[in-house]
Amino acid sequence: MNLGLKDKPVLVMASSGGLGRGVALEFAREGARVMLFARSEEKLRDTAAAIAAETGNEPLFTAGDITVAADVERAVERTAAEFGGLWALFNNTGGPPAGGFDQFDDDAWRSAFDLTLLGYVRAIRAALPHFRAGGGGRIVNNSSASTKQAIDGLLLSNTFRAGLVGLGKTLARELGKDKILVNTVGPGRVDTERVAQLDTLWAGQKGIAYDEQRRQSEAAIPLGRYGEPADFGRIVAFLCSEANAYVSGQNLLIDGAMVGAY
Repeated sequence: MNLGLKDKPVLVMASSGGLGRGVALEFAREGARVMLFARSEEKLRDTAAAIAAETGNEPLFTAGDITVAADVERAVERTAAEFGGLWALFNNTGGPPAGGFDQFDDDAWRSAFDLTLLGYVRAIRAALPHFRAGGGGRIVNNSSASTKQAIDGLLLSNTFRAGLVGLGKTLARELGKDKILVNTVGPGRVDTERVAQLDTLWAGQKGIAYDEQRRQSEAAIPLGRYGEPADFGRIVAFLCSEANAYVSGQNLLIDGAMVGAY
């Protein structure tokens, strides 16, 4: 299938590692013009070089913080200026701290909101004029499998990731007339640094070894393994492609059938 992504300008948030890097790599494989965004310029430079070595298609990058409005706006504007527009935005960020209700004060809640939800809103707000000027586009918001089944110990993430589903569904309905498709994706246990950190935390809470925690987690996944960033990235690339002309407003779990809920 030709995804129609060749030379399409795309912005991938939080893309110096993990899921964002996996998405950027798949975009680059498809010939898209990719802008990376993350806080560390050094990591972005290394990621861009690695993607170029693997695909022959070198991304550009902009360093900044998703919780800083000016940084987000600068990334969007630079993408449009360098590539002549904007076709797709993949919204992504790291997760807020783990913990239960009694551990978080108002400042923690505000910080989690700023990181997990408001940063996405800012990026979409900045991107919309470019989508409209180009006659349409694609937005994919990264959330979590917790939107279908809450994850113990991740109260802040559970709360605000669920809010992203409402955001995506509402925007899909509002922006359909502009030919802008909006979807939400929820990764399950994809093999990234964030998941390794959570496995380490949970192993410590249970008093078991890290390897045993991972074994137990893999046993709960019908496909019997953690996903790879490429498994996730290929789905996002499709949702952001011209090949996807009618899927919008959906919350799609990429979890190897781990979550049993509808």
